[in-house]
Amino acid sequence: MPVIGLLSGGSPEPFAAASAGFEDGLNEAGFIPGKNVALEYRWAQGRSDRLPGLAADLVSRQVALIVTATLPGALAAKAASTTIPIVFVIGEEPVQVGLVASLNRPGGNITGVSNFMNLLAPKRLQLLAETVPEATVLALLVNAKNPNAEPDTRDLQAVARGLGRGLQVLTASTDQELGTAFTAIAEQRLGGLSVNIDSFFRQPHPADR
Repeated sequence: MPVIGLLSGGSPEPFAAASAGFEDGLNEAGFIPGKNVALEYRWAQGRSDRLPGLAADLVSRQVALIVTATLPGALAAKAASTTIPIVFVIGEEPVQVGLVASLNRPGGNITGVSNFMNLLAPKRLQLLAETVPEATVLALLVNAKNPNAEPDTRDLQAVARGLGRGLQVLTASTDQELGTAFTAIAEQRLGGLSVNIDSFFRQPHPADR
């Protein structure tokens, strides 16, 4: 039975609806999990540093396909295998981040879809500034372990300057750092918060439970 490996930077709970939708799509295409195809899920639980090891585990399992829905996951899968087909869904421009050679001819063993959600981050920051016009300094929360965090931050800092606002960048890649970041937002009386798209920020954290 062929095995599809699903590599996620998150954990099962926040992605339950997406996982169910994926399995429904397989059913519609005639692939019934447990009957004529097997699914192997690998969850990084919000820790991007675990993705390379999880990708290598799927490769050792000799899966027929790897599916992933984050840029760190796609990069980890690409680094783990040059032969197993990889399908990604990301928010970044795939050529710009080095996943494929071109949009019309991706080449290699990797292809997928971009919803360009991350490219809308400047527009989201602009809308935030319009929503709280009295705020002179806004907060940006990023996961420093995300490989795209640094260029995203630079772009948004330039946008904030153009809007005449300050932008306080706060980083978090652990529960403790997340708590520290929100404490800083309160103490510094930052006027609004923009959260970079990242699996870590979609996780259930102790304060949520």
